[in-house]
Amino acid sequence: MTFRSRLLALSFIFGGLPLSACGGEHRSAGSGGSNTGASAGVAAATGGAISAGGSNAIGGGGASNPSGDAGMAGGSPAAGSGGRASGGGGASGAGVTGGAATGGSASGVGPTSSGCGSANTTSACAAKGTTCSLSVSGTDRKYYVQLPKNYSASTPYRLVFQFHPWGGTAEQALTMYGLSSGLADSIFVTPQGLDAGSNGPGWANTDGQDIAFTKAMLADVEGKYCVDRARIFSVGFSYGGMMSFALGCEMSDTFRAIAPMSGALYSDPSCKGTGPHVAMWGSHGLNDTVVPIDNGRAARDKILKENHCGTTTTPVDPSPCVKYQGCDPGYDVTWCEWDGPHGIPSFGSSAITAFLKQF
Repeated sequence: MTFRSRLLALSFIFGGLPLSACGGEHRSAGSGGSNTGASAGVAAATGGAISAGGSNAIGGGGASNPSGDAGMAGGSPAAGSGGRASGGGGASGAGVTGGAATGGSASGVGPTSSGCGSANTTSACAAKGTTCSLSVSGTDRKYYVQLPKNYSASTPYRLVFQFHPWGGTAEQALTMYGLSSGLADSIFVTPQGLDAGSNGPGWANTDGQDIAFTKAMLADVEGKYCVDRARIFSVGFSYGGMMSFALGCEMSDTFRAIAPMSGALYSDPSCKGTGPHVAMWGSHGLNDTVVPIDNGRAARDKILKENHCGTTTTPVDPSPCVKYQGCDPGYDVTWCEWDGPHGIPSFGSSAITAFLKQF
């Protein structure tokens, strides 16, 4: 059964609410909490998650957004630091145990983009309803670019892509991962997917069109703003996680790390890899009936192989996450299988924030 047909087959579960695929998620009130999606509050209870069913609306406002933010949990899920050059400069950063390579530093600061020093200090597409657009192979694509509050064109910033789930929107992804407060010193790029079938927008990446879109957005942002090219990341849930896996496979020479949740290789089934490697923090619900956990594990195993990781794991915070041993220095893989459905774990926001801060 395909991803799309599985979603359609599940349309009458989750308390009778219509399944909105990977994008019609809402935030639960915690373990055993209500799935009405009517509250804009934070799901602070342990086990709070974005479930696979329900409405995107916040109350009666009709805003396409989850009804809360992921709960918080402390602890850094992975170790390691350093960056990687995106281009001919080669490695530029310190590994977990190795010294800093030429042009790099233990803090991960690497080569900077051409936008450093430019006159651009604000983004024209920073708020909801003010998307920027690009024509990619004749298709109009839209996205948001949000700069740090005190952005300086002389400071190279971490760049984080946020990909929405199937049936979701860029507006939804602006807030659903809860990263902006903990990563205030970052540039966020949040794109809108194309129609991916009966459930709406997603990241089917047909003929590589979403990879091409990502490259076009990256070129645009790097040309206008000051980006640390050794610290480029991708985060996403469900179809957004699949797109993050695809970028880890096809653009590992550009992306330093990825953080897919409930993902798989559906956006890039071949996952050929472009080596160098890519570090990863990933999660998947043990009770996921939309994207079976075996598919998530298969995607994880691709990254483990590329990073030359062993099979031994050690527990790391937050529980139940584990870190694989023997990975190439600086390219750790942390994996979190949690007791939940197709959703974002309550510890997702804080754990991903800690993961990205190490670079």
